[in-house]
Amino acid sequence: MPDEIINRVANSKLITLNLEDYYPDGKRILFDIKDWLFEGFVLREKDFRLQALEFNWSQYQDSYVALTCSTDAIIPAWAFMLLSIYLEPYAKKVLIGNLEQLETSIYQDVLNSLDVSSYKDKPIIIKGCSKKPVPQNAYIMLSSKLKPIAKSIMYGEACSSVPLFKNK
Repeated sequence: MPDEIINRVANSKLITLNLEDYYPDGKRILFDIKDWLFEGFVLREKDFRLQALEFNWSQYQDSYVALTCSTDAIIPAWAFMLLSIYLEPYAKKVLIGNLEQLETSIYQDVLNSLDVSSYKDKPIIIKGCSKKPVPQNAYIMLSSKLKPIAKSIMYGEACSSVPLFKNK
């Protein structure tokens, strides 16, 4: 049949990696301690410790938590450490920063444990557009991890990919 339509993409050896597939479940929460400060600026140790002790930390079960202070208050390191100790039994991950930094850290953990040995000498497409909040840094981390072993790395979709790297 000369007019038969052949899907060359489906028949190719291209492997598509979608970072969205590695998006771990769990709420992402920004915990702002400004409300625990006197007038939003002064950390009173006794009051702060009492609030931490009486707070319902279980509401953060299986969540990812970014600790921050949105005011210009100077927060001692021990304050964030104390909160992380209370969160540890419940949260999957705790860090100081914003939600993008939290997401980047989550993906760093995921990609560090990703076995890429099956991609050795294979052409890889890292899928672009995602519906989940995949941080830009995750694409860089994945391409860095694949570069030593992949035959080639592209970005986008099989029908319209951008070449990034070709192993010589």
